[in-house]
Amino acid sequence: SSLSEDVWKSAEIIKDYKEGDPVLNLKLEDETTLEYSIGPKDNPLPFLRNPDILVGENDLTALSYLHEPAVLHNLKVRFLESNHIYTYCGIVLVAINPYEQLQIYGEEVINAYTGQNMGDMDPHIFAVAEEAYKQMARDEKNQSIIVSGESGAGKTVSAKYAMRFFATVGGSANDTNVEEKVLASSPIMEAIGNAKTTRNDNSSRFGKYIQIGFDRRYYIIGANMRTYLLEKSRVVFQAEDERNYHIFYQLCASSSLSEFKDLSLTSAEDFTYTSLGENIFIEGVNDAEDLVKTREALTMLGVKEIHQMSIFKIIASILHLGNVGIMSERDGESCHINRDDTHLHNFCRLLGIEQEQMEHWLCRRKLVTTSETYVKNMSHAQAVNARDALAKHIYAHLFDWIVEHINKALHTSTKQHSFIGHVFKLEQEEYMKEQIPWTLIDFYDNQPCIDLIEAKLGILDLLDEECKVPKGTDQNWAQKLYSKHSNSGHFEKPRMSNRSFIVVHFADKVEYQCDGFLEKNRDTVYEEQINILKASQFQLVADLFHDGKDSGPLSATSKSSKINVRPAKPVPKGHNREHRKSVGTQFRNSLHLLMETLNATTPHYVRCIKPNDYKESFVFDSRRAVQQLRACGVLETIRISAAGYPSRWTYPDFFSRYRVLMTRKDMTIGDKKQVCKNLLETLIKDPDKFQFGKTKIFFRAGQVAYLEKLRADKFRFACIKIQKTVRGWLQRVRYRKIRKSAITLQRYGRGYLARRYAEMLRLTRAALICQKQYRMVRVRQEYLRIRRAVITIQAFARGMFIRRLYQEFLLHHKAMIIQKTVRGWLVRKKYLHARNAAIVIQCFYRRVRAKRQLKQLKIAARSAEHFKNLNVGMENKIVQLQKKMDNQSKEHKTQNEQLNVTNTALGSEVTKLQKELETLRIRQTAGTQVTSLQEELEKLRVELQEAHAQRKQIEEEFSNEKQGLEQVRKDRVEELEKENTLLKKEKEEVNRQGSDASPKETRLQVELDEERQRYQNLVKEYSRLEQRYENLQEDLSSMKFHPGHRRNPSNQSSLGSDSNYTSISISEVGDTDDTIQQVEEMGIEKAAMDLSVFMKLQKRVRELEQERKRLQTNLEKVEELSKRKGNEPKSSTSEEDINADLAYNSLKRQELETENKKLKNDLNELRKAVADRASENNSSNELQEGYNLLLNQLKAANEELDVRKEEVLMLKTQIVNSTRQSENINHIVKWTNNKKPVDTVDAPDLKNKAQDWGYLNEDGELGLAYQGLKQVARLLEAQLQTKSRQHKDELEALHTQIELLKDSLEKKQEMLDHFSTLSPEALVEFSVQQEITRLTNENLDLKELVEKLEKNEKKLKKQLRIYMKKVQELEVSQATRSSRPELTRQVTVQRKDKDFEGMLEYYKEDEALLVKSLITDMKPNVLSATVPCLPAYILFMCIRHADYINDDQKVHSLLTTTINAIKKVLKRNSDDFEMTSFWLANTSRLLHCLKQYSGDEAFMMQNIAKQNEHCLKNFDLAEYRQVLSDLSIQIYQQLVRIAEGIMQPMIVSAMLESESIPSLAGVKPMGYRNRSSSLDCESGGPAGYTLQALVKQLGQFYTIMADHGLDPEISQQVVRQLFYSINAVTLNNLLLRKDVCSWSTGMQLRYNISQLEEWLRGKNLHQSGAVATMEPVIQAAQLLQVKKKTSQDAEAICSLCTALSLQQIVKILNLYTPLNEFEERVTVSFIRDIQNRLQDRIENNQLLVDTKYTFPVLFPYTPSVLSLESIHIPASLSLDFLTRV
Repeated sequence: SSLSEDVWKSAEIIKDYKEGDPVLNLKLEDETTLEYSIGPKDNPLPFLRNPDILVGENDLTALSYLHEPAVLHNLKVRFLESNHIYTYCGIVLVAINPYEQLQIYGEEVINAYTGQNMGDMDPHIFAVAEEAYKQMARDEKNQSIIVSGESGAGKTVSAKYAMRFFATVGGSANDTNVEEKVLASSPIMEAIGNAKTTRNDNSSRFGKYIQIGFDRRYYIIGANMRTYLLEKSRVVFQAEDERNYHIFYQLCASSSLSEFKDLSLTSAEDFTYTSLGENIFIEGVNDAEDLVKTREALTMLGVKEIHQMSIFKIIASILHLGNVGIMSERDGESCHINRDDTHLHNFCRLLGIEQEQMEHWLCRRKLVTTSETYVKNMSHAQAVNARDALAKHIYAHLFDWIVEHINKALHTSTKQHSFIGHVFKLEQEEYMKEQIPWTLIDFYDNQPCIDLIEAKLGILDLLDEECKVPKGTDQNWAQKLYSKHSNSGHFEKPRMSNRSFIVVHFADKVEYQCDGFLEKNRDTVYEEQINILKASQFQLVADLFHDGKDSGPLSATSKSSKINVRPAKPVPKGHNREHRKSVGTQFRNSLHLLMETLNATTPHYVRCIKPNDYKESFVFDSRRAVQQLRACGVLETIRISAAGYPSRWTYPDFFSRYRVLMTRKDMTIGDKKQVCKNLLETLIKDPDKFQFGKTKIFFRAGQVAYLEKLRADKFRFACIKIQKTVRGWLQRVRYRKIRKSAITLQRYGRGYLARRYAEMLRLTRAALICQKQYRMVRVRQEYLRIRRAVITIQAFARGMFIRRLYQEFLLHHKAMIIQKTVRGWLVRKKYLHARNAAIVIQCFYRRVRAKRQLKQLKIAARSAEHFKNLNVGMENKIVQLQKKMDNQSKEHKTQNEQLNVTNTALGSEVTKLQKELETLRIRQTAGTQVTSLQEELEKLRVELQEAHAQRKQIEEEFSNEKQGLEQVRKDRVEELEKENTLLKKEKEEVNRQGSDASPKETRLQVELDEERQRYQNLVKEYSRLEQRYENLQEDLSSMKFHPGHRRNPSNQSSLGSDSNYTSISISEVGDTDDTIQQVEEMGIEKAAMDLSVFMKLQKRVRELEQERKRLQTNLEKVEELSKRKGNEPKSSTSEEDINADLAYNSLKRQELETENKKLKNDLNELRKAVADRASENNSSNELQEGYNLLLNQLKAANEELDVRKEEVLMLKTQIVNSTRQSENINHIVKWTNNKKPVDTVDAPDLKNKAQDWGYLNEDGELGLAYQGLKQVARLLEAQLQTKSRQHKDELEALHTQIELLKDSLEKKQEMLDHFSTLSPEALVEFSVQQEITRLTNENLDLKELVEKLEKNEKKLKKQLRIYMKKVQELEVSQATRSSRPELTRQVTVQRKDKDFEGMLEYYKEDEALLVKSLITDMKPNVLSATVPCLPAYILFMCIRHADYINDDQKVHSLLTTTINAIKKVLKRNSDDFEMTSFWLANTSRLLHCLKQYSGDEAFMMQNIAKQNEHCLKNFDLAEYRQVLSDLSIQIYQQLVRIAEGIMQPMIVSAMLESESIPSLAGVKPMGYRNRSSSLDCESGGPAGYTLQALVKQLGQFYTIMADHGLDPEISQQVVRQLFYSINAVTLNNLLLRKDVCSWSTGMQLRYNISQLEEWLRGKNLHQSGAVATMEPVIQAAQLLQVKKKTSQDAEAICSLCTALSLQQIVKILNLYTPLNEFEERVTVSFIRDIQNRLQDRIENNQLLVDTKYTFPVLFPYTPSVLSLESIHIPASLSLDFLTRV
């Protein structure tokens, strides 16, 4: 390489070079030749280039040749070809600004780098941040990240991303959101401290030091910021094309806002301090929008709105101060300001100060001597300088005040580790650890240069001294520098100037102009102006300068608790030292403070490089890059590394890479370390070129390149030998092929000639045959033509002769026809004449005979015999009609009699009712109720008459409607039949289509998965919040004195893990079933019904709310009633009345309970008897009459029984009351005597007070009598009401019967009328048809009645069995309770008197013991030999018994306790896979049991008959099913999290690093951060994981889940999720590591994936969808293996990599690294071709896969085949307190 305009150029030696040759013959990359002079006087030998295998390395120290051109070339290749902006240089991270937004800073990238070693992944700012974070946690030491670089190199952005990393990884443990506040401080600091420069649009013009605090759990709990060396001069001066600080332009851009009208601002062009740079805009930046962000950030950090406006006023006042016009006087020694200067007025108004004073002291200064004080005028230049100094001073104090407030918002008082945001020491530690001899390298020491600037009598010290001299000038200072430092090696004087000097810095020489140094260093602010500001009427302005006086120059960074710090006592006024302190002194103090802080931390270095001065994306200017690399010490770091042993190899890696250089004898040695030593001693003769460590071999610079050359030569020799052999073999094969081809050609040629001669002979013979045949055909055709002509002539001649003969015959025939016709006509005429004469004669003769017969018939008709014969048939018909009339009159008569009987019965019933009413009138003194009953009776009669009229109308409407409905029904039936046919056809089509899923179903499936995912995320979020709530409770209990933020309890989840669930009413059937589960079981077609969950829940909530309101209303009514009763005189103080009622009610309840059992038995027997009789009897009338009779008897008996019970209860109550009365008679007498007398004025209320019987009598007898009468009156009133209701019902029934009878009479009358009009035959036929119709209807009615009775009988039998069981259980439980203290049970003892029904009984007080034995203390291995999920079965059998005895409190308590206990166990075993799997299996089984035995038909399809008998009887537990479903989801998520946590450290090592195919992977030389240095291989760390270990771990997971009886579908989903995690971690690691992107890794990866697929097939899990989740990493492995050269290869890659995004494909191609000389890198043009082909692909823009994504879990319903009575409980569980029922 050689130095030129492009800094360095690549070249190739084209002629051998011998030592001593003066010229080196080179060929450049553009094919031009160059003769490069070499020698002591010309140039040294150029640097050697690294082998291609090392080009593009991510660590510069891995390069074999470490020098400037190699570093520059490596950075350029990575930046331009691979678009990699980060590169390691030892411990330094070099970051090149891309001037483009890159998608490499997302949260998924942060997650990928979290927890990884720094050398494991590609270089990144996140890797440096993670390394520092990890060292802080591991070493308990403070860390620092030092970000350096030119303006515009990206320091601010790098620091911002490092802070984002800490905010994400170390997020605050509570809700104080410190990390958000840390990030929010950035826009504020950028607004007040950043400005546009010629090199950077957002250049930080101050040094920033951010300190982030972490607690013991390494959460961010606070932050602090220090600022250094703010560029105050920018406030008053900007160079061309630069701007002032952003905040000035933001305020001017927003000056039109109403709240800023008071600032009197206009455009930034109108103000001197913002228009000096001439361009006030930045392309692509909206200053007004930025101000909104600045104000939002201020608000978030707690700066109040009033303080914000004060800040803006101060900033605006600075702009106005810059526009104050200072006019020079004529003498030139003084100046003045116009009185009407608006800018001065605005300046004073905004700061709240006196305008006259400020105007006076802006042009004058006060001089203080020992004897006197006097005022001196200032010249124009001095006044302008003083004004500018004041503006800078105000801005600097405001800047410090804002920083202080930001620190207050970020400050925390908790104890913390500080995280604040050297090469040679680290190198030395590495050598000592490996036991390598260490020689201190002579590196460049910058201390003399620092001493030149800072030491005593240094540049700054001399500057301060010159500033103190009254007549000091810049020229004098320069002369002092020349005389003092001319002998220093770091100081030079320019040849052509006496007003400048040169400092030789570490990187380069810098020339400084002396003009203006003194004035800038003084930074003079006069005390008089400061005093005016201190007297401001605005508190903030005054506080700014008071604080400055009391706390020193760095008050903004001091941790003062208050802003207003003022002395308690007045102190003697001295010189204001703060304003006297020079800029140089402040600079020195700040720097010393920073160095002290950094020296107390472990540093991490980030060097930002600016690739070009034009801010163009991915353009690399080599000259500018070299300048920065030299300046920031990267090349010095390289030089120091090169002076030691920069290249390091572990023994296994070296053996794998260079074993081709070994002999067969060396390979037989078993110790790889010894083999490597032998090889190196043979190959490298100089022992100083390498050293052997404990685990590594260290090489000097260039030795790896030498070894690579030997390896390449060995490969080249082997290749030549292989080529020689292959070429000889190819030539031999070619010769044999040619010889064989020649013989074949000869054979085919001779055969061809022979076949051609034979063909000629055949053609000759064929020509002769063709000639012969042709001639014969021509002669025959001529003959046939002549013959046809002759025959034609003959035919025409013969036809002519025959036609002539035919004409003669035709004439003869016509003559004969005429003769025949004439002769026939003559003969017929003669015959007709004779026939007519004969007919006339016959007619006359017949007429004579007929007249004679007529006379005889007339004589016979007059005789009597004829009449007799006619009347014989008529008499029979008359007799039949008479009989029919008699029968019909009899039927009519009987019907009239029945009607009369019915009317009579009704009349008697009415009479009876009237009598009862009369008796009631006699009993009841107040007859108002009877009158009302009579009125009601009259009303009922009127209503009955109206109902008659309405009934007729309704009947007519009904008949019409019935006809219409009948027609509609027929039409509907036809439509349904058609629809049924269509549906059958559609069903057949669907069945034919088979598994072809329509897009709609696919879309519904996707929507269902998304909905389920959202629901499960909510469940997951709920469990997370629950855990967080508990953690906060623990923190609060342990840290009650903690003064930090506390979480508002109102934000907590109301449902803690230990709290009971809200009470669920189990006795009523809820509408909200386990809808999610039903969707899963119903399938895709009803997936859209997921919304019904929400609707049903809403409906349920409304119902519960209505129920609550109703109960509240009832409660209020009861309270109001009790109050009203309490105020009424009759019951206000009657304790006896209450006691009587209580006694009455208790006795009544006991009587009713005993009577209820008897009545139910009687009722069942009666109904059974009626049903039996109905089934035996065929006559519907008799059945109906008998049934009515029985019902009437039963009703009468019940009424009588009620009356008797009331009387008995009354008597018992009176007896009880009388006994109580006798006992308490003394108490009553006392009470009656103490009663107040009745006031005579209250005479109108005497009736109301009549009940006050204690007042009326003395001995209490009247009270007792009245109490008895009152009870009788109540009883009579109740009886009267029941009687009236019964009478009303009976009346309605009678009216209905009357209507039915009337209808039947009318129908019969119509029939009679119809009969009278019919003929006898039609009458008979009609009557038969009517009879058939009637019998058919009766038959149908009877069938319906029989079916109803049978159903009723079954229902009653079932109820009877249930009551019998309950009675038996009650008897048994009473017996067991009475003997409980002496009873001891054994689990295996069964009762012999009845079968086991699959229920377990326990006492309420044993519930805690049951939960403790089955859940809290349960170990999965205890149940290894029993039925899987035994605890779930036992719990469900206990729930069944509680349901059986109808104890809703017991069910609620058991389920709630069970769920809470499971949560506690899982929380206690949050990292135990076996325990979590065990409880996932049991929870899901308990959920399945609640479904299987719920009684819902949808869940009972697969049950056997015995299982259906075990269904729950009383309660619907649908809401608990939902709770258990949510709990199952939480357990599943915990199970996946545990499994992923166990597998996480194994995945990368097993999938990408372990050599599952031995000797396949090539190894490259590693740099400072190689993988083995970050791992402790000897301790069996992650490097020891193999694919077999990963497969074994998966097998253990699957075996544990199978042993616990987890549903196979859930196990498949767990495996699918784990395979997704394997895919995500492997692919993310592949995308972030250059060392694994090679062909051999692709082969290893594909083999490893095939092994995982084989494991899936072995476990019969290949249908679980796990393979599909591995598709991206499969395609990545194939991408590493395919060819990557031509456009056909690009097309193949595009069609192959469908599961990878374009960004991922390009990243892999960029990272692809050839591991030997025979592979080639992927060209940039090939990658561009891929990008062009895939640019239209629609995909997400993420580079990395989301490792935290979880598939929505689906719990399919799987009923148990076990019957509950067959489950055996082992005695080892110690459940002897359970009883088998």
